[in-house]
Amino acid sequence: MIKTMLRPRWLLALLLALAIAAAFALLGRWQLERAIASGEVVERSTETVQPLPDAVSPDGPPRESATGQLVAVDGSFVPGDDVLISERLNEGERGFWVVSRFATVATASVPVSTIAVARGWAATEAEARAAIAELSAQTAGLQQTVTGRFVPSEAPAVPDEDADPRTQTTVSTAALINQWADFTDQSVYAGYIVDTDAAANLTVIDSPVPSSDAAVNWLNIFYALEWAVFAGFAVFLWYRLVRDDWERREEQAAIDAAEAV
Repeated sequence: MIKTMLRPRWLLALLLALAIAAAFALLGRWQLERAIASGEVVERSTETVQPLPDAVSPDGPPRESATGQLVAVDGSFVPGDDVLISERLNEGERGFWVVSRFATVATASVPVSTIAVARGWAATEAEARAAIAELSAQTAGLQQTVTGRFVPSEAPAVPDEDADPRTQTTVSTAALINQWADFTDQSVYAGYIVDTDAAANLTVIDSPVPSSDAAVNWLNIFYALEWAVFAGFAVFLWYRLVRDDWERREEQAAIDAAEAV
């Protein structure tokens, strides 16, 4: 068996198998590095207030880094464009949000845009509608600064069969646009701001600091193990071929010896 392994053809085959195994090992290492990189926690200063245009741009999907970022923006609320959002939890208690349309002040890089602002939470629908009535009566065009946490737009949800078809349970930019009056083709942010100050006797919405937990990328780890198996199989295949060659030679030698007798 050793003599068969030392034959030139099998030595060359061994070098080829080792080269293939080394390539597979490098691919496995790359997959492990990807798993480690994807699991690293990137620290973000979400609690440092940034101007809204610096954190996210309108008319497009927000960057992942903008999620949960505290932002500030100047502009004015549009009276009458206040929407009731049902089934919203606040510190574990179910209630209602009041979400208003906010027109931002134009800057050098961003034109006048629209963003939804969650103004506050109420335990009952009556309290929420009373707040909407109070907000709708406020003077239009009153300039102010809104500070809060930016959250990407949620997906629209279909109301239950026995509920009012106009019931809204998610803060969906697409759904809000259909309810805002005189909204045409203005720039709009694909998300909303959870205001740090409650309006019209509403309760401040609980908006905790975003979690920075990192999940293990098991798919990359599986691929790394798979490449390791391939590397071992390349060497095993070489051994199997050498053994088959040795067994054939042994069988042929036995046949030749029998014929000679």
